[in-house]
Amino acid sequence: MKARRMKIKNICFGMLIATSGCVAISCTTNYQPKPKGYNRLLLPEAKYQALPDSLPYQFEYSTSAKLLRDTSWINEKHWVEIYYPTLKANIHITYKQLLNKDELLKEFLDDAYNLTSKQQIKAYGIDEVKIVTPLGKTALIAEISGEVPSQFQFTMTDSSKNFLRGALYFNAKVHNDSLAPAIDFMKKEVMHLINTLEWKKANSGIR
Repeated sequence: MKARRMKIKNICFGMLIATSGCVAISCTTNYQPKPKGYNRLLLPEAKYQALPDSLPYQFEYSTSAKLLRDTSWINEKHWVEIYYPTLKANIHITYKQLLNKDELLKEFLDDAYNLTSKQQIKAYGIDEVKIVTPLGKTALIAEISGEVPSQFQFTMTDSSKNFLRGALYFNAKVHNDSLAPAIDFMKKEVMHLINTLEWKKANSGIR
């Protein structure tokens, strides 16, 4: 009987050691959770169409995008949105007539600068560059890095009759690093818009 009790105690002691060993191993294992995967983005094909003649400016935009009227509460007649449904991306276009008034040009430039500057709170950096398009138009482009609402903005004007501003937005609550392919694609789309922009003859006398 005594030998039997000793045997039971030895078995229990062995189970305790085995259990302790398992606990020790599980506590010291270096477990790293797997990062969440990013959704696969379907980038539209690079095909373009012209804006309708009803607008005082002209440029080419993607056949995969929808041309919408501006939906903001301060929208004006010639403001539009170029919406990409598959990317949930939007290029917001605003337009103003200068009427050969220098004070209006200064006002609109100041407004555009202030809207870009608001991004500085969350931006890692803002790179600004002035370019001349193949059609001879001048554009001031601001590329904004960081977790910001708008990653790409631009202004174009002939300094006398036309002033146009554009801003790229994404209607998606995700980090910009996961949107990187879409952001890069949309920057190219905005640049195509910029490079094909012309003022209508009725507004500027030139194309």
